Amino acid sequence: MSEEYRPDLYSLTDEDGKEQMFELLDSMEYEGETYYALTPYYEDGDEALQDDGAVVILKSEYEGDEEMMVTIEDDEEYDRIGNIFIERINAMFDFDDEDEDE
Repeated sequence: MSEEYRPDLYSLTDEDGKEQMFELLDSMEYEGETYYALTPYYEDGDEALQDDGAVVILKSEYEGDEEMMVTIEDDEEYDRIGNIFIERINAMFDFDDEDEDE
């Protein structure tokens, strides 16, 4: 039985009211907060090839019972969390160099 890959997709609206789909790359809890690393999602392969590969880092906040993903306002926090995500994402795609020696 074949399992089909289905990305975790989120529809986010920016401050100008523009809606865009994003694919979840990773999420983590750090110092009591939840953070998400997302990248724009395109159904059209040509659009995806033209994308610059930007990663968006957002933070979880709650309004009542509703969870929202919000921009990280503090530059130091953003840099710290961004660097952690970079390390985690690089580790996910790190291939064993031993195969190249064969």
